[in-house]
Amino acid sequence: MSQWELEEVQKQVQELLSQGWIVPSTSQYNHPILFARKKDGTQRLCIDYRALNKNTIIDRFPIPRIDDTLDRLGGSSIFSKLDLAQGYH
Repeated sequence: MSQWELEEVQKQVQELLSQGWIVPSTSQYNHPILFARKKDGTQRLCIDYRALNKNTIIDRFPIPRIDDTLDRLGGSSIFSKLDLAQGYH
């Protein structure tokens, strides 16, 4: 990474951290970053998530159909976290 790119990354990361858009991560994965030029001449920080997507298990817990969930929980008026978790899984 060039000196300019390193400074730009640090600036943009600090800005995103201060705005609360991102938080520090302890993930075992890291991702390459690159810059894409915007129409106004500024640079956009882009992150390449293709390696993470390869390791992601697709549909590990598929989202239930809403009509099945409503049928299981229909008629109930009080819900706990346990009820909602059972309805989901």
